[in-house]
Amino acid sequence: SAGLLAGEGAPQTGTMTECFDCDNCKESLYGRKYIQMDNGPYCIPCYDAHFANTCDECKELIGHDCRELYYEDRHYHEHCFRCFRCDRSLADEPFTCQGEELLCNDCYCSEFSSKCIACEKTVMPGSRKLEYNGQTWHEHCFICSSCQQPIGSRSFIPDNKDYYCVPCYESKFAPRCTRCKKTLTKGGVTYRDEPWHKECFVCMGCKTPLAGQQFTSQDDNPYCIKCFGNLYAKKCSACTKPITGFGGGKYVSFEDRHWHHNCFNCARCNTSLVGKGFIPDNDEILCRDCSSDL
Repeated sequence: SAGLLAGEGAPQTGTMTECFDCDNCKESLYGRKYIQMDNGPYCIPCYDAHFANTCDECKELIGHDCRELYYEDRHYHEHCFRCFRCDRSLADEPFTCQGEELLCNDCYCSEFSSKCIACEKTVMPGSRKLEYNGQTWHEHCFICSSCQQPIGSRSFIPDNKDYYCVPCYESKFAPRCTRCKKTLTKGGVTYRDEPWHKECFVCMGCKTPLAGQQFTSQDDNPYCIKCFGNLYAKKCSACTKPITGFGGGKYVSFEDRHWHHNCFNCARCNTSLVGKGFIPDNDEILCRDCSSDL
């Protein structure tokens, strides 16, 4: 706690010219200084002995003619109320109590306050500050390394010894989506060593999101399996469906015609002709046995 000390009001003294006795020692106060209390007048020695407070520092009585300072039920001579470290008078100065020690603001700041990592000046008690990673800044000294504006209570991103507000960091360092050119702050996918937002990485045909799905490409553009098959894949001469080659699929080609492995069968007996000899018969293919029956 801290504050400014003020002296207690001095007791009222007077001089008696009539017969008047000290309420304690009963000696006449005629022609002597006295102090009037609620229960009667006291000569100066009796007042000091019975009513004066003891200085918390030097342990001696604080006489009626001394300026008395008090703080948290402790009383001090004016010359005893000093900084524990530098011995500076605290009579009319702001101070701080640290445990049992009274410290002037300069000593308290030097001993217990941190220094701003930016300006190297003391961060005064009660001032607005920011602490991060064991270091301290004045609030106005913690600025973005790019735009030089105070970051305050906003989010920030550390980069080595620099600190950036989020907009500046994204503008300076964050990758940009290949399609929409906006920054990727989290997530995303990589295709052909280029970054994409998940919502931007879609089939060029049907616009279905491709993240986590099988896909292929044509002219550097991604396509889902269905669109690629419909647009670019060879068609099976038997079932007319696209031959994509996905899922371990194999196919057979003959002249300008193509078949899935499981579709390359004799048109008469349906025997698989994969790895076997066959005879073309117009649009059909026949095994040797069926062709010999013609």
